[in-house]
Amino acid sequence: MRIIVSGGGTGGHIYPAITLINEIKRREPEAEFLYVGTATGLEADIIPKENIPFSTVDIQGFERHLTPVNLWRAAKAGIGTLEAMNIVRKFSPDVAVGTGGYVCGPILLASSLLGIPTLIQEQNAVAGITNKLLGKFATRVAAGTAEAVKSFPAAKTVYTGNPIRHEVMEATREQGLKELGLKSDRLTVLVSGGSRGARSLNNAMIEVIDKYAGNDRVQILHVTGSLGYEDVIGKLESRGIDHENFSNISVAPYLYNMPMALAAADLAVFRAGAIGIAELTARGIPAILVPYPYAAENHQEHNALAVVKAGGGRMILDRDLTGARLIEVMEELLSGEKKLKQMARASRRLGKPRAAKDIADIVMSIAGRQRSAGHFE
Repeated sequence: MRIIVSGGGTGGHIYPAITLINEIKRREPEAEFLYVGTATGLEADIIPKENIPFSTVDIQGFERHLTPVNLWRAAKAGIGTLEAMNIVRKFSPDVAVGTGGYVCGPILLASSLLGIPTLIQEQNAVAGITNKLLGKFATRVAAGTAEAVKSFPAAKTVYTGNPIRHEVMEATREQGLKELGLKSDRLTVLVSGGSRGARSLNNAMIEVIDKYAGNDRVQILHVTGSLGYEDVIGKLESRGIDHENFSNISVAPYLYNMPMALAAADLAVFRAGAIGIAELTARGIPAILVPYPYAAENHQEHNALAVVKAGGGRMILDRDLTGARLIEVMEELLSGEKKLKQMARASRRLGKPRAAKDIADIVMSIAGRQRSAGHFE
């Protein structure tokens, strides 16, 4: 079986693709993969490190209004589509999978024109422009949220949830607490704005840490992101707080074992990226979500709203985020064990821990139809 996969621009498009590839490899060790991205995207760094064959097309996303730059990028898109046609012809896949980002456009378009079955995996509650267009001729669409189903033709769309790393579900609470040096008799709050961090969230956390430092009931694990760590430490020091002197406060620039932290968490304070939410809900972790305000189509706010409506979390808009507001919501949720348990159950009902398996089923099904038809044999 030969499978071409395309997705890029952000980790939210890349890591679900890797998870899906690994799930198919687990079932079909002889399956061959080719990942197509751009030379300038994160995928150019991440995918080769995963030992997945990698190829590139030269294409850039369009600005959201008419500009001379868009005319140039349109010309490049045409060239990129020709490059994509050559890549697809040469690899001769049984199926093509797109996980988001403008680079998917030429690959899935070329595959469709060559009669190859295609699958779109849409992570967000509101589909992006590229995926909406691709959905018109894709063979199947795997929607990461119930809301996303509305963006695609109903007959070909399945609500699968978003694929998450198997490590997320394997870790136990006891393992997470032990590995991270956390205490079992305290409520654990995990705070993260992503690998690069979120400045507004980091700023709000200064006041939060000031309040909870030394608290014997709550412990906080704050992942600042690589760009925000020194700033956070400096601001804490200006208040006379050395976080290393408090056993219930841990501040780190990056966390290499997030599955263990998720296993230990009773409450999370996160951005509202689709994959982060998928991991939180798969484990049933109540969340305070702070959507990134500049996300395309404002999709993070829509992602957060889906969790809030289901009862699994609260949302604070970035413009409303202050230390005082975050403390207010945290106090409400942490003050009663019953409330947290209700939210945990609601969050878990949203979770789709089998998403990678279900999407792999679809990929292998439509690839099987292609192979039985005798194409590219």
